[in-house]
Amino acid sequence: MIQFSPTRLQQIIDTKTKPIGALGELERIALQIGTIQQSYTPAIHKPSIVVFAADHGIALTGLVNPYPQAVTAQMVQNFTNGGAAINVFTALHEIDLFVVDAGVNADLSSLQTHPSFIDAKQGLGTANYLDTIAMPLEQVHSCIETGKRIVRNIHDTGTNTIGFGEMGIGNTSSAALILSAVTGISIAEATGRGTGVTDQQLDLKIKTLEQVYVKHHLSSYSHNPIGLLSCIGGYEIAMITGAYLAAAEKNMVIIVDGFIATAALLVAYQINETILSNCIFAHTSGEKGHKQMLQYLKAAPLLNLGMRLGEGTGAALAIPLVRAAIAFLNNMASFEEAAVSSI
Repeated sequence: MIQFSPTRLQQIIDTKTKPIGALGELERIALQIGTIQQSYTPAIHKPSIVVFAADHGIALTGLVNPYPQAVTAQMVQNFTNGGAAINVFTALHEIDLFVVDAGVNADLSSLQTHPSFIDAKQGLGTANYLDTIAMPLEQVHSCIETGKRIVRNIHDTGTNTIGFGEMGIGNTSSAALILSAVTGISIAEATGRGTGVTDQQLDLKIKTLEQVYVKHHLSSYSHNPIGLLSCIGGYEIAMITGAYLAAAEKNMVIIVDGFIATAALLVAYQINETILSNCIFAHTSGEKGHKQMLQYLKAAPLLNLGMRLGEGTGAALAIPLVRAAIAFLNNMASFEEAAVSSI
């Protein structure tokens, strides 16, 4: 058996019929995926997006979001009915889609028989972290293990490439708190508008999250990811954290979506720093704090479309580029094969 060498793979990329580096980021992706899979002919099999949905107790106060918490459940119904942006993009690019009830504050039992729906409900939304912790430590561990189990089950069907999306009214607040706690930047720098927030509402959101930061002494949780999730996490963020860890464990290609999905990655990175070698960053979100997250992780996202929808939509749009990188590596002729003088 020939031992894999990243140097040799780079030579193969460089000798395709093109100037060295002419395919830009596609060359970097090809090298990264080949290295993940330890193969000179890597492949993308059954790419999947998993959307984790849950509610946040803080959303019921109206202090951080203008939309009612009921929208979370309504959007889960929309996902299973095929009417959301993520449905359009996954169908267009032949990506499998799964929708997880991680803790939506609604009875979704009618969806149990839907082929893409996964019931992993941890409760009817987290507690309001203005008053208490969002969830006890044992529930954080349960969420992480559940996220791991979901990804392992998907991997066992033949999937080797996966991305994670989310839905949860109020979850940009948890993401901003995670960003501030992990990186040390201020709440004001970390907090964006989320969904439909006016200037006045944004000011109230920042002041509210500053109260939360002080109440829970979040500066002390920069290297305590489980404790951080207990204080201010959402069920969906904790599950995505576990999902990342399992995807890395299974050596899958991980397509990282936007602000909330990257917040979960910040937590997973605190648990396993090697996880980044499996990650391809799909896009730069229009949500304010996402650029700071990407800078902290030294990430180079593929797209910058001003999107801030979530749902895994950025990941779904990046997967065709990942496929293109694999296609040129596997199918493009070398100078020798094409009898072309090297450039």
